[in-house]
Amino acid sequence: MTEPIPKIRIMKGAEPDLSAATYQIHDESHTIGNALRWMLMKNPKIEFCGYSAPHPSENHIQIRIQMYDKLSSLTALLTALSDLDSLCETVENAYESSWRNDTHEKWREEG
Repeated sequence: MTEPIPKIRIMKGAEPDLSAATYQIHDESHTIGNALRWMLMKNPKIEFCGYSAPHPSENHIQIRIQMYDKLSSLTALLTALSDLDSLCETVENAYESSWRNDTHEKWREEG
């Protein structure tokens, strides 16, 4: 039996204090990559953040985070994931409330 693939893996070459590291996130694509990069870049303690999806046949993304002042990029990543989760939950709740209360915008194509 094969070992399960971890959801998040720290790639080789990370600084010992994790102030700069590349993370591989398994079973994700550009959908979360761009949103996560946006959420990370809202943090003023992050010097650089970028992500890539190496190839469509590869089932992961890689995200590079470099921090100012030798802070932990892992802490920043976990905070951004939590913040992104909260944002998605807020949007979902607003959508469901609008749908339940019939206050959503109605549009009908004519022609």
